Amino acid sequence: MIKRLSHASIYVLDQDSAKEFYTGKLGFEVRNDMRVGDFRWLTVGPPDQPDFEFILMRPGPPQHDPETEKVVRELVAKGAVGSGVWATDDCRKTYEELSARGVTFLQEPAERPYGIEAVFRDDSGNWFSLTERHDLDESKDWG
Repeated sequence: MIKRLSHASIYVLDQDSAKEFYTGKLGFEVRNDMRVGDFRWLTVGPPDQPDFEFILMRPGPPQHDPETEKVVRELVAKGAVGSGVWATDDCRKTYEELSARGVTFLQEPAERPYGIEAVFRDDSGNWFSLTERHDLDESKDWG
């Protein structure tokens, strides 16, 4: 029986730069940073979620041939890869804090049917939703 998701991969263009972004700007913790031959196993995670790790994965060998590596890098850099939703208790406050740390937002906090959402990019181009979730207001026309 599957219990929970423990790891998820996100492709980054530079692991050192991504490590600094996720720890210095988002406040995550480094969980692992080791080499297995030429492969670097680098994971980070939010301090309040110790059982979850993001693998900051560099496109390339052993999982990609050179042609696939090039395609993945181009897609990440273009921002064509959406990477997930981060929950927050106060989207506007978190938006201000992260903006002050230099995080690039594509969308300022805005009311949505599911709550308040802002959208940001990491230093590789991956985008994330930052969401303060509310109960759905089915009486509103969000069309």
